[in-house]
Amino acid sequence: MAEVVLDEHVVLKGKLRERLFEIAPDDHPIGGQLMGSRPEQFAEAANDLVEAGYDSVDLNFGCPVRKVLGRCRGGFLLTEPEHALTIVKAVIDSVGGRRPVTLKMRRGFDDSAESERHFFAILDGAFGLGAAAVTVHARTVEQRYIGPSKWDFLARVKRHVGSHTILGSGDLFSSAAVRRMMDETGIDGASVARGAIGNPFIFRECAALLQGIPVSPPSVAEQREAIEFQLTEILKLHDPVHAGRAFRKFGISYANLHPMRDEVRQAFINARNTQAIRDILAVWYNADREWPASTPRAMLTDLIAAGAEG
Repeated sequence: MAEVVLDEHVVLKGKLRERLFEIAPDDHPIGGQLMGSRPEQFAEAANDLVEAGYDSVDLNFGCPVRKVLGRCRGGFLLTEPEHALTIVKAVIDSVGGRRPVTLKMRRGFDDSAESERHFFAILDGAFGLGAAAVTVHARTVEQRYIGPSKWDFLARVKRHVGSHTILGSGDLFSSAAVRRMMDETGIDGASVARGAIGNPFIFRECAALLQGIPVSPPSVAEQREAIEFQLTEILKLHDPVHAGRAFRKFGISYANLHPMRDEVRQAFINARNTQAIRDILAVWYNADREWPASTPRAMLTDLIAAGAEG
């Protein structure tokens, strides 16, 4: 799933639109996620994504960022079920069955009974209109990322919709958490978001765990390979100084996998450019050094979650 983008940025011609439409052959299947407030603009942008080669179109009705809510986008739409469903219908009509259309929602705007009614009105209405799947983040919009994600709500949603496809999201920082969510709630799949930042290995670990194969943490050499690949990709978009600053937040997350977590984390915090990142790789990801065994990701879940919420 590509990063969420405003529908107006898809529609308006310019460099951002051109970059959005540059899809590498090995990126497929890829979904485009839209955010906005106007049904007709949502519909036009969805058609453009399909024409550009995206394999699915996802509608973001869950973003909790304040400036997004202030412009009646993202999670704000959970307060207006009729308007939200007008958007869903406009997009599905525009896509015309050429690609699946999905939704991303939170379990409500807040914890009120009215908010829950709105959630289920949008959920049922979306499936009635032909949505292929709905991803439910089991926190409210007001919660943002604070407090636990209510997985029992996901179980209720899955029982409610029956054979329709529900993906769960929230507090998935390890393959063990993904497996546990699926086992406890009965959902059809899981959407890993923040848990994939600095840990692209989580997807292979999930696949292994679901097949009953033992999961091992990535070696320092594998971590270095992933970091070098991501840095190379960032350098295709930014100059070395900007790329280094942009990568720093990812490096801090990668440090959670390293056996010398605290030292590597501080090194990434201090990094200011691409050369500094390369220096970190040379020192802390040196394949010739002997490193202690890495801590399994599942043991770091609480620590990582606390850091992300802070």
